[in-house]
Amino acid sequence: MHILSNLAEIYDRYDAVFCDLWGCLHNGVTAFPAAVAALQSYRAQGGVVLLLTNSPRPKSGVITQLDGIGVPRDCWDEIATSGDSAQAAMASGHFGERVYHIGPDRDLPFFNDRAEDIPKTDIARVPLAEAQGIVCTGLNDDETETPDDYRSELLLAKTNGLSLLCANPDVVVDRGDKRVYCAGAIAQLYTEMGGKSVYFGKPHPPIYDLARRRLAAMKHVPEDRILVIGDGPATDVQGGLSEGFDTLFITGGLAAAETGTHGPDGQPDPQKLDAFNAKHKLSPTFAMGFLR
Repeated sequence: MHILSNLAEIYDRYDAVFCDLWGCLHNGVTAFPAAVAALQSYRAQGGVVLLLTNSPRPKSGVITQLDGIGVPRDCWDEIATSGDSAQAAMASGHFGERVYHIGPDRDLPFFNDRAEDIPKTDIARVPLAEAQGIVCTGLNDDETETPDDYRSELLLAKTNGLSLLCANPDVVVDRGDKRVYCAGAIAQLYTEMGGKSVYFGKPHPPIYDLARRRLAAMKHVPEDRILVIGDGPATDVQGGLSEGFDTLFITGGLAAAETGTHGPDGQPDPQKLDAFNAKHKLSPTFAMGFLR
């Protein structure tokens, strides 16, 4: 594994990148200028940037969010979200036509805002006792709640034999300086309790299939000319490796402390990084402290 100083070192090796958002391009509050500049420069060299995110929001909602936190539209070409992938699964009917929703009101567009390539269906949100399945887009209040606050609901869901659709496999993210739980934490707890959780974001195949289709609609890119970029060891890195893509591990996000990555211009400590990868059985192609 090679530790890169900047993305420009490998521009010529890849025709497209699948780039994570949270932890790579922004922190949920503001965009990272160096990351924006790196992607703008890559596109100027002819590369295609597809933003690949575990956000439970549909693509249009993510675009609105990016606009609001200062991510310019000239640093990306296309977006594929966990929400898009989960919507396609929900449209298949595997979770029923009546679902119980766990998640904040800001995620409600998940139920009616679809991209053109996602089938349209009528899904009703109902009380848990009437539900045929659960859709989890996050915690109702991720500022104050933890997954344990949902044990009683999940116990009833398990008793009723409901499957849980997880629209965001991330367990935690860093929003500014605060680490908050995501839908993946609820799904993880439900599985531990004996329930069935089904995932549609990274590192699971459906979101990569969606990304491939959306990339192919713009440009034919051989698989070995696609680079996956992300800071989530269990989502971005593991997902990219499982799909057979070369992978760039951004160590200054979720794994900053364990990899010894400090400061906006920091790089991982090589020994700590090797130990981290060995511990988590990861073998990324490249690493970099922060996308730049």
